[in-house]
Amino acid sequence: MFKKILIANRGEIACRVMKTAKKMGIATVAVYSDADADAMHVKMADEAIHIGPPPAAESYLIIDKIIDACKQTGAEAVHPGYGFLSERAAFAEALAAANVAFIGPPVGAIEAMGDKITSKKLAAEAGVSTVPGYMGLIEDADEAAKIAGEIGYPVMIKASAGGGGKGMRIAWNEQDAREGFASSKSEAASSFGDDRIFIEKFVQQPRHIEIQVLGDKHGNVIYLGERECSIQRRNQKVVEEAPSPFLDPETRKAMGEQSVALAKAVDYCSAGTVEFIVDPDRNFYFLEMNTRLQVEHPVTELITGVDLVEQMIRVAYGEKLSFGQDDVKLNGWAIENRLYAEDPYRNFLPSIGRLTRYNPPVEGAKGDGTIVRNDTGVEEGSEISMFYDPMIAKLCTWGPDRPAAIEAMRNALDSFEVEGIGHNLPFVAAVMDHERYISGNISTAFIAEEFPEGFEGAHLPEAGRDRLALVAVGLTYIDALRRRHISGQVRKVDTPIPDAWEVAIADAHVPVTIDGVTGSHFAFATGPESAMELTWQPGQTLATARFGQDGQEGTMIVKVDPAKQGYRLRWRGVDLTAVARTERAAALAKLMPVKLPPDTSNLLLCPMPGLIVRIEVEAGQEVQPGQALAVVEAMKMENILRAEKKAVIKSVKVAAGDSLAVDEVILDFES
Repeated sequence: MFKKILIANRGEIACRVMKTAKKMGIATVAVYSDADADAMHVKMADEAIHIGPPPAAESYLIIDKIIDACKQTGAEAVHPGYGFLSERAAFAEALAAANVAFIGPPVGAIEAMGDKITSKKLAAEAGVSTVPGYMGLIEDADEAAKIAGEIGYPVMIKASAGGGGKGMRIAWNEQDAREGFASSKSEAASSFGDDRIFIEKFVQQPRHIEIQVLGDKHGNVIYLGERECSIQRRNQKVVEEAPSPFLDPETRKAMGEQSVALAKAVDYCSAGTVEFIVDPDRNFYFLEMNTRLQVEHPVTELITGVDLVEQMIRVAYGEKLSFGQDDVKLNGWAIENRLYAEDPYRNFLPSIGRLTRYNPPVEGAKGDGTIVRNDTGVEEGSEISMFYDPMIAKLCTWGPDRPAAIEAMRNALDSFEVEGIGHNLPFVAAVMDHERYISGNISTAFIAEEFPEGFEGAHLPEAGRDRLALVAVGLTYIDALRRRHISGQVRKVDTPIPDAWEVAIADAHVPVTIDGVTGSHFAFATGPESAMELTWQPGQTLATARFGQDGQEGTMIVKVDPAKQGYRLRWRGVDLTAVARTERAAALAKLMPVKLPPDTSNLLLCPMPGLIVRIEVEAGQEVQPGQALAVVEAMKMENILRAEKKAVIKSVKVAAGDSLAVDEVILDFES
């Protein structure tokens, strides 16, 4: 077995590979840019080599620097993770020339499957069902619009060398096709160094389901079930699960066998994924093959018990697979939520900054038979950089069935603390509670259909609101009790803590009367529950409330932060302020005027930290609803900012090439 391997990547996937390597007794080497000098993957590795400045094109994507790092450290093999050089045939060739093993598939398979045009042709020849489309190269926007019209809208414009949702646009009409072609081509060039574009029919209401394959160098190829990845935002997966709640055994078998046939057609070895779109009638069509480890691989590991990274290493060393297709059993259900540094309240725009608080849930088996796993590459104090993908962690849960896995995920999300940046925890928490997701009736259009105006916070049911009101009363009581002890008031019999409260919460006023308090146990004379046990002390950021006698009526894990008045409470994607007041204080509070937010309706504000790529308008120009105003690049993605209504540009405040902060003014409109 290899004695030392280098991981040509960063972040959580580098840490993930290192965990398995260490378990196998293999020494590890990390590479890092200036931006990652203090990163977790650097600390985890046995050795670390600096490879350049922050931009990936000057560090992680430079093949010669990775080869030099192997020579300096004596690394015998390289695991590429995903992204960066993981599907670059030239990288595998350079490693072979340097006598370093590539922990991945052969060059021929990377070349064949890495080019989406070639891969679709090969898939069709191998008997795999494919999507109608134009597989030739497209030179300009005029040709793109012509081809799209011939295929029939809607169409998907895609980068041939693309992946991870980059270089992909859906076009519903000719204008979309022209704009989408330009954006896809630009993103493809910056992300992959390859601006070739192709177009295919966009299947409406599809489910995104993929098959995990695993092969060795001795001709053995198997499939390890499927993963459903239909909850997507901008073609980027957000929630994945295994198995799919939609597939039946017959469809699973057919998809698996076609995936194996395709893998064998290109002499595939190592771990790989064959992706399909599946229509409502379970007709499935080949999308692409990823010749690398997938981001969502943990859910497959959780339901099969197979360590895919270990298998990749063993295959690269030349070992045969130690098990066959008949040995693969799907056990239970697993769900993965991707935690991204992006603000769901601002249309999921990227967020950068320092993690002032990062406290993930405790990993491992739980008392209820579920499992929590968190693959991450950050820790408290880590910096989320503008130079790399915004994913912070992959939170996974396993349960004996889908409802158990979902409930385990809800609890894990409730106890996952992240502060200092915008993040999508509230959004994925809302998805886990969404009736449509719970039913399994999902598609890649889920986010667009269920959150058409963007995410404005999770729905708070009345029962949840009323229980949060009890939590607010409990927090207020415990805080008041502590202040009395500090001030010495506890010795004064004439200063009791009030029993009657009114809680202002979510535009409601919930009356609560405490009947008695014994330690952490509250009894209520009025309110939604008769009893509550509240585990919390002032200064703590998590409170656990158990309702009913002995907690039999349910549990809430609530994130708690002090507010100017009351407490900021976060639970199941809900973010609100709850203020518990005495009856007299509540009556006076209702007489106070409400402060209105400033009017920014005549301003175009930068929605994220980013670089101005283009300004599409000029002062004095009249613009129409939907017209492009500016293009901002962040996290390697171009974002087109459009006019919301007819208006006249008063002035433009910035120029192409300017770096802007959140809410910095780009231009203003005439009143």
